[in-house]
Amino acid sequence: MNVLIYENEEQIGIAAGNYMCGQVLAKPNSVLGLATGSTPLKPYGHMIKLYENGAVDFSKVTTFNLDEYCRLDVNDVNSYHRFMHDNLFDHINIPEENINFLDGNAENLEAECAEYERKIKAAGGIDIQLLGIGSNGHIAFNEPSESFQRWTHVVQLKESTIKDNSRFFKSIDEVPTQAVTMGIGSIMQAKRILIIALGENKAKAIKQLIDGNVTPQCPASVLQFHTDVTLMLDKGAASLID
Repeated sequence: MNVLIYENEEQIGIAAGNYMCGQVLAKPNSVLGLATGSTPLKPYGHMIKLYENGAVDFSKVTTFNLDEYCRLDVNDVNSYHRFMHDNLFDHINIPEENINFLDGNAENLEAECAEYERKIKAAGGIDIQLLGIGSNGHIAFNEPSESFQRWTHVVQLKESTIKDNSRFFKSIDEVPTQAVTMGIGSIMQAKRILIIALGENKAKAIKQLIDGNVTPQCPASVLQFHTDVTLMLDKGAASLID
């Protein structure tokens, strides 16, 4: 693993934005796996800045988002569909038809998950997957469990994740309890993985990810088996690394 430690979130935003755009410059028709939440906001902001400055062209890029809440309107301020448009897609020149989301409102969620896997495969696989990490070690919505969930699937969210995400809602009671998410196998098939972690509350999970036992109790630990992982950490997130 390539572990990079930065002074603050601003520096990580620039470095991660450059990293993602570097992939697009090297391969204009790149397939990007994207994440939501507070972690990627600065990187997305820098990607927009690079686009506005004429440094990168997203017109041939295809994207797949990691996950989506179930039974939440796509126009809801907390849907990941809305998040991505507000914070990236509406500000760059990516064609709408190249943007892929899981449909958390699909009548048949299992069929929706299978179709998403088919689409990723048909696109040639994900060139670079951007990830955050939960305080409990989850990646996407793959929660700690007794086994690794291999492919895109429906998941019941853990209480700790609902609590973490409640800061985006008016109350914890409004947070959906179910989501659809890429599985561990889906993520591991990405050619490159970039993980961003901010704050001391992520330090324990980062420590486990880097040199703990590989266990589904810390889903991110499986990334020890991937051949191309870069971690961008602030000092808080890196505070337990030897």
